[in-house]
Amino acid sequence: MTVVIIGGGVMGASTAWHLAREHGQEVVVLERDNSYALASSALSACAIRQQFSTEINIRVSQASLAFYRNIGQHLATPDDTPDIGLVEPGYLYLAATSQGADNLRAQHALQHSLGVTTALLDPDALRQRYPWMQVDDVHLGSLGVSTATSGEGWFDGYAAMQAFRRAAIEAGATFVEADAAAMITDANRVRGVRAVDGREWLADHVVIAAGAWSARVAAMCGATLPVAARKRDVFAIEANVSLADGPLLIDPSGVWCRPEKTAGQFLCGAPPRNGDPDDVPLSQVDRSLFDEHIWPVLASRIPDFDALRVTSSWAGYYEMNTFDHNGLVGRLTPWTNVYAACGFSGHGLQQAPAVGKGLAELIATGAYQTLDLSPFTIDRIAAGQPLLERNVI
Repeated sequence: MTVVIIGGGVMGASTAWHLAREHGQEVVVLERDNSYALASSALSACAIRQQFSTEINIRVSQASLAFYRNIGQHLATPDDTPDIGLVEPGYLYLAATSQGADNLRAQHALQHSLGVTTALLDPDALRQRYPWMQVDDVHLGSLGVSTATSGEGWFDGYAAMQAFRRAAIEAGATFVEADAAAMITDANRVRGVRAVDGREWLADHVVIAAGAWSARVAAMCGATLPVAARKRDVFAIEANVSLADGPLLIDPSGVWCRPEKTAGQFLCGAPPRNGDPDDVPLSQVDRSLFDEHIWPVLASRIPDFDALRVTSSWAGYYEMNTFDHNGLVGRLTPWTNVYAACGFSGHGLQQAPAVGKGLAELIATGAYQTLDLSPFTIDRIAAGQPLLERNVI
């Protein structure tokens, strides 16, 4: 059985590795740009967390974290033992309203029921733990506490993607630089994929894992996926500041910030201020977003940030699922042999190990075996049943 995967980023590569290694499938991955210059896998800020408000997102992140903690063992090849630099200082969500605090408490109860270790901190507890933080306007904070079974932090996403790619090739998958242009159909099945240059690949199954461009690929077989390319700017900053035990901070304003490995260096960002249009060129980093919004928020929350400098900046795409901001995973109705793994809305890198494994199981065996990913079903769109996740950054 041959599976053709359109998209060689982390989700496509993870699915390819699981199909080839665990199920012995013949896999061809079509990636339009082997440099990955615009790929979300290469441009992400690359974090992983357990603080979600839905069980499926928590379960997927737990499984993926367990994989990433041992990625050097899972994805080792004769020439490489991958190291993605995973660190787990935790996420800290701050709530500045009573409603926000109530939401954190409700999520805390769900998270603990699923084995996630989070701590609710009132302002006095926050001041004691993080004396460098101003919390006079804060009602409550929720901190992910790293333990042997749960944790939150960040890692090198590009290294993770390349590790999956190398391991998939070692397991027998073939990666081809090709831009998919059309699907060859027969009744309710897709028989193959044709590239822009005319090359064709026959397929028993096709997987759409093209990230922010998945809607364009789905349209090749007449399907509609609510996935759009939404730009997110990331700023690297430097300040003469030591934030001991600094977590990834999520301010109530939406501004986020986390320390880098080198003392005094940080990454930060925020959602766009004036709407969230599709397909904004990645070359257009919005420096005013930092100057007019991010910096004032950071300086207010962390007074030592009143003096800092931007050392670099870049932009990457969220593959935004505009329906409900959660992943779309599974068979693409009405096609009997077309599947998708896309629309993760900023969670793709952290969810790729578990989603790739589950989708490979579905394709190879007809059902999810390890973790039930059916809440991510694409059919929820037609049914008008969104999967609502409160903790979207």
